[in-house]
Amino acid sequence: MEDLPLLSPSNTSISSETPSSTSTLSQELQSHRPDSQKVVVPHLCVCSVRTLTSHISCLAVHDNLLYAASGEDINVYDLTTHTHIDTFTNNNPTSGSVKSISFHKGKIFTAHQDSKIRVWRITAAKRHRLVSTLPTVKDFLRRSILPKNYVRVRRHKKRLWIEHNDAVSGLAMANSFMYSVSWDKSLKIWRTSDLCCVESVKAHDDAVNAVAVSAAGTVYTAAADGCIRVWERAGGGEGRTHTLITTLEKHKSTVNALALSSDGSPLFSGGCDRWILVWEREDSANANHMAATQALVGHRGPVLCLITVNEMLISGSSDQTVRIWRPTVDRRYYCALVLEGHVKPVKSLAAVSSGDSSYDAVSICSGSLDGEIKVWEVSATALNAKS
Repeated sequence: MEDLPLLSPSNTSISSETPSSTSTLSQELQSHRPDSQKVVVPHLCVCSVRTLTSHISCLAVHDNLLYAASGEDINVYDLTTHTHIDTFTNNNPTSGSVKSISFHKGKIFTAHQDSKIRVWRITAAKRHRLVSTLPTVKDFLRRSILPKNYVRVRRHKKRLWIEHNDAVSGLAMANSFMYSVSWDKSLKIWRTSDLCCVESVKAHDDAVNAVAVSAAGTVYTAAADGCIRVWERAGGGEGRTHTLITTLEKHKSTVNALALSSDGSPLFSGGCDRWILVWEREDSANANHMAATQALVGHRGPVLCLITVNEMLISGSSDQTVRIWRPTVDRRYYCALVLEGHVKPVKSLAAVSSGDSSYDAVSICSGSLDGEIKVWEVSATALNAKS
């Protein structure tokens, strides 16, 4: 496949909104409205890439490579040179769009509309080769012998419990496990060493849209039922069973996205109600209790994607914008910058920092339903100066 065209870079800066974008969700949520100020935050739109298909469904960054899912195809770009280096697909026209991409020890995991998870390896020539489809044939045959391994998925249909039976909407990696969620309402846990499914949980009463996992192994799932559920391993050990710890209910409609800060707290959630909620554990007798402490308001349409990098929270919305949120010294988040330029909803985000410091430059990639990817470079130093 020929390299996709790169548009001319544009060097721009915009006046960011005043940091008053945190509003009260209810009397339970604290409001934070610092004095109004206008600060110009410089940023550079390094390039724009338009794919050959109609929309971008998923973005992910690994080893300075940008993976962009567009329909059934996954395009790979070098973020240093901004050039296209590979396109790979499973050559199955029924697989549908790619919903999520994750990485673990040299393997690339992709979640698909056809309820499958596919595993790829990158060759020395930077080409991608399909090595497995989950559940694996070995796992499938081993489980299919016993009738007890089948569960009812429809009135007259049964499937193995290790199989998703609807689109796989999200993937997350933690330690030696992969976590997958699906529109079939389930959460499944896979061992990355042998790619076997070790557990399946009915997680929600409606389609599950997102999953996030902390380094400690706490699992968060978000769904169309408007709930976020928190799961932990029973006994905190390496046992198979995950137990529901608590259910978080503040969103007024479907929850589309989750993100965790680098240290696992706070948790951020974005939904069709246009809110981004900030969840934190409370110091109380119930160590598992979490409360929504802030509602970040500013998007004019549903929040579709969230990521964190350094100390920034980045959100994309159907209002065609990307917003960058920063914490103040007292950990109250405000909107520091709005990136505009897409002409359709921003469906996916990815970011990479030039270092681990909150003062390093950040490259932000935004993918839209207009089929365009924009790569932005934002001055983290300017954002820090503003906060």
